Amino acid sequence: MAGRAGGATGRPPLTERRRAETRMEIAEEAVRLFAAKGVAAVTAEDIASASGVSTRTLWRYFRSKEECVRPLLTTGLELLSERLRECAADHDSLAEAILGIQHDADATPRLSTLGDLLRLCRDEPGLRAVWLEAHYDAEAAFAAMIADRTGRPADDLAVRVEAGVLNTALRVGVEDWALRPDREAGPSFTETVTRALRMVDAVTKS
Repeated sequence: MAGRAGGATGRPPLTERRRAETRMEIAEEAVRLFAAKGVAAVTAEDIASASGVSTRTLWRYFRSKEECVRPLLTTGLELLSERLRECAADHDSLAEAILGIQHDADATPRLSTLGDLLRLCRDEPGLRAVWLEAHYDAEAAFAAMIADRTGRPADDLAVRVEAGVLNTALRVGVEDWALRPDREAGPSFTETVTRALRMVDAVTKS
């Protein structure tokens, strides 16, 4: 029972996988509430209740109600980074390596919710800040991978520029897909991002 020595509750600790699932569930509920009511009208208590967790648990995972959406923004970037580490050495550039990744239905999960979130980012500065912060972190990861491939330091100007160009192409490609009025009828997420990356690859090889 709660309150015993050591603060044990009798329940086993959550696994990393379960934590990730809980964070994603919170993110999805946050986007649903933000889209329905607007960010200003939604409280952390609303998000916690909709997600089936306590407000205390929510604050353990996130620093603000806006940051609750971060798992939707970072999951794809983290998956991409993981796959790049496995295959990047077989390609001349990271853009080419990304183009060589085989996508499947599980590689870009929750795209509809992601699209809704990026639409909200246009008018909600707090959400836009989380989106840009996620890409800022991703840019550092890309720079580290480029540095490993080339033997140059990650803070080398050329490395940082290459990482920045790649990161920007990914961000703009995703935003172009999400904000397009005919999102459901037009080119798919993968097709749009692939087109953006081909532009980067063409520039780096010219």
